[in-house]
Amino acid sequence: MHPNIIKIQKEIEPLRQEIINHKVYSAISELEDLRIFMEHHIFAVWDFMSLLKALQMNLTCTTLPWFPVGDPVTRQLINEIVAGEESDVDAGGAIKSHFELYLDAMDQCGANTKPINDFLNALKAGKSFNEAFDLAGVPDAAKDFVNATFETINSGKTHLQAASFTFGREDLIPNMFYSMVNDLNSTQADKVSIFKYYLERHIEVDGDHHSHLALSMTEKLCEKEEAFWAEAEETTKQALQKRIDLWDAAYAEIVKYKVEA
Repeated sequence: MHPNIIKIQKEIEPLRQEIINHKVYSAISELEDLRIFMEHHIFAVWDFMSLLKALQMNLTCTTLPWFPVGDPVTRQLINEIVAGEESDVDAGGAIKSHFELYLDAMDQCGANTKPINDFLNALKAGKSFNEAFDLAGVPDAAKDFVNATFETINSGKTHLQAASFTFGREDLIPNMFYSMVNDLNSTQADKVSIFKYYLERHIEVDGDHHSHLALSMTEKLCEKEEAFWAEAEETTKQALQKRIDLWDAAYAEIVKYKVEA
């Protein structure tokens, strides 16, 4: 492994541990707690897909006429990840993106999908991000999370997009959270089975193979440019801090619900 990959992993470890050990996970014990968590998390799932597609657009040819773009190895890496994330299968074998699978899990669980759907519909209608946020009533922490991701996307710097994608990925959910979901599923499978499948699929597809591909992609894009590596580390730290802020907001909402219930 490249020494600078190891350096970034060492530098961000405190932030990773803060996320993995976040109090939001231990606060989730009932179905309503999980719903609140999902209503925040869905925005991270969506902008993860946006970050992935930005990488594909910048590292491959997505316009006509077609020409070979960039490094063939990098093209292969990003296209393989896109195929897995955008065209996976649900428990019944139907083709679904991971975002669509998460929405299915929210619907089954009874979580409120109106904000994310209203937000996306507003964007499709040509509204600005700020207008879409306001129309949909998106939580402030989710707004900040999405804005930070799109700041990286709009930078046009593929090494920063790759670093944020690689080190700020969705592989930061601890085992105890999976255990909690399994416990809920054992008594309320009709509400939680799709989310349980999503997490299992996430481990299978994202947790190992895609993480190795993403590391290789980041290394390829930064290579011998020390300035790129320094920028990649800083962007990664910012992405992880936004994740902590998002979890803080979800935790505050769960606590508020428990007090008011």
